[in-house]
Order: sequence, then structure tokens, then C-alpha cells
Amino acid sequence: MQTSNKLKILNDPIYGFITIPNSLIFDLIEHKYFQRLRRITQMGMSYLVYPGAHHTRFHHAIGCMHLMQKAVQVLRFKGVEISEEEKNALLVAILLHDIGHGPFSHAMEHSIVNGVSHEHISMLFMEVLNKEFNNDLTLAIKIFKGEYHRKFMCQLISSQIDMDRADYLKRDSFYTGVAEGNINSERLITMLNVKNDELVIEMKGIYSVEKFLVARRLMYWQVYLHKTSLVAEQLLIRVLKRAKELTKKGVVLNASKPLQFFLKNEINLNDFNKETLNTFSKLDDFDIVSAMKEWQDHDDFILKNLCGMIINRDLLKVKIKKKPIKANKLEEFKSKLISKHSISNQEADYFVFTGEISNQAYTQKKQGIKILHKNGNIEDLVKASDQLNLKALSKPVTKYYICYPKEKL
Repeated sequence: MQTSNKLKILNDPIYGFITIPNSLIFDLIEHKYFQRLRRITQMGMSYLVYPGAHHTRFHHAIGCMHLMQKAVQVLRFKGVEISEEEKNALLVAILLHDIGHGPFSHAMEHSIVNGVSHEHISMLFMEVLNKEFNNDLTLAIKIFKGEYHRKFMCQLISSQIDMDRADYLKRDSFYTGVAEGNINSERLITMLNVKNDELVIEMKGIYSVEKFLVARRLMYWQVYLHKTSLVAEQLLIRVLKRAKELTKKGVVLNASKPLQFFLKNEINLNDFNKETLNTFSKLDDFDIVSAMKEWQDHDDFILKNLCGMIINRDLLKVKIKKKPIKANKLEEFKSKLISKHSISNQEADYFVFTGEISNQAYTQKKQGIKILHKNGNIEDLVKASDQLNLKALSKPVTKYYICYPKEKL
């Protein structure tokens, strides 16, 4: 039997050459569950605002793994003991942290599965892969769940300054062209250390951390919570909800088999068995886009219009306010639509709705970012910083939006 060379090198536009460190990582990347991430966009509907934002979850996962390799190297250099087994587990855990994302990243969680988060589905995928790979993923799963005794390892995967954020801010800023998000992930990682089993940043890295948090705040307002991506994602959630509603009533909609399955069945946490997971693994952005292309010519007024809006980027109008939207404003838009198209109040809810968005760049309560002083003392970032604006970054800012049709609908 011919053995293939598994120590491959990938060329990444952000970091240059990325090395695949061992055959386990190579085989996981080759696996069909992981390859599916090539067909899931990292930023959902944001490409309707930033045409370059077509990068995928596959890109992001590989980038995170690369940064984790750097982090392990830095920590070992500073005398933190990390065994080969722990290193591999960290690489596997970060590589697979997003494997459970559905089409267009978050829309699926709010529409055709009930209360099943992508983190939970990632966990299920990891458990199935663990069986396939002779329990080689056991330690990675333990770290991912936060059950491993070395707390800082879990923090490298999920905390306020983890490898996930270090990659997606830089990557999303690159592909959208929004320079404000371009953080110096190399410098941040070089400043990492471990004290009392906790991940800390050395004092001389404090300005990089401040820039990282400011970048995060700006990326949220300018990119992730951009009003056009917001309305597009809301429309997508409503498309899937309407499709599910019609399917329940016995209307047959043209869609791929995996999508049909999720439209026909009520899937919640307890139903996510191996078969459901396998069907889910066949679902990606292409299923949703091709379904919407079909459905834009459907007889149903709601489904047809919602799909047409997304496919042709002719979206609802959206206004963002600092104060909650008054009920009479909502009713005004609704009654106009109801009288124009003779639809019910419930049907009008698909086109006229309000909601809120919140942005908090830093949370002191939840495992804050710890700064390590030269004398060995550890302090929370807000206390250690001379920047007044860090206090402001710790306060959640909430805004309110209203979406309603343009005159021509």
C-alpha cells in the first residue's frame, strides 16, 4: 500500500505558509465532515455588504490551528510544560471547534433546529470522529469541554483572548477590507504566559490587548452587526421558518434531501442522534441558496418575496435607533402592508419586525483578561490599563432596529 505524504503545507493569504504538523491532523482535515466547512461561509450574509467576504469556516479553522501551534511554541519557550499529547489535543480541539456550524453559520440555529447550538453539534461530531480515530480525540474533547485540569488550555480555545478570536478578527478584516479589525495576532501570542494555571498577558503586551478589544468593538458595529447583514440574516431565518411552516401544512417544496429532512422533522437536542448528524453533515450553504432560487417563483406570497429579496439583494428597509421602537410605529407599517396585500397580521410579521443588537467588547465578570506585571502580580486588564476607554468597552451597548418593506412591495 502506498503511503501518502501527510506533512503538507498550505498557503494562507493571512499568515503565509501553514504546516500540517502530523498525520492525525491531516486525516481530520481530509475527513468529509471537515471538508464540508469549505461550503460554509464564515460570515453568513455579510458578502451582501462586503463583496470580498466569501471566505469559509475551513479557512478559519486552519488559521486557528496555525495560531495554536505558535501559542504552544511561545509557552514552551517560556518554560510552561506542554507534553506532545497535550499539544496535539490543543491542535485538534481548535481545529474542530467550529465543525458543527450549519449553513450561513448562525441562521440555522434560529430556524430549522430547535435550541441546538453549533457548539453542541461540534461536540457530537468530535465524539463520532473519536470513535473513528481509535479514541485519539479523547483528550481534545476533555479540553474542549473545559474538563481538563489545566485550565489555561481551555482558555486558549475559548476565552476573551483565545485563538478563535485572534484568527477571525484578522481574517474577517482582511476579506472585508475593513482595516480597523486588523489586529497583530503574532504580537498578542508572543505576549502570552501562564501563571497559577491561568492564561495571562505580559504587561508589555497591554497596548496590543487594548487595540485587540477596540478592533473587536469596531468590527462588531461596522461588520458583524452591520444593518444590511442584519436584515439579510433575519430574512434568511424567516425563509427557513416559512418553508418549515408550509412543509408542515403538506406543501411540497423543492429542496435537497438533507434540507427536506430538517424541514419535515422537528429536531431538538434529544433527536440529534448519529443518523441526524450524518444528514446534517450533508447540509451546507449550497442547499439553502439553490432552495431559495427555486422558491422565489413559488405561489406562496411570503416565501416567494422573502427569497427574491435575498437572491436579488433587494432587502427590507432597516433603521437602527438608540431607543426601543414604539409599538405604534410597527403597527403603522404593518397595517399598510396588510391593506395593500390582504394578508393576515401573522403573515405581515414576516416583513415588519423589530429586534435589538448588543455589543460588549470586554466582560470583566466572565474570566477577564489578566495582565502579568514584572513583579509577578496579576491584575485585571481594566485595572492595569491607563486607558479610560477600557471601562467603556466593558459596558454593553444596546441598539434597536425596525425592518419594514420598501414602497414597491
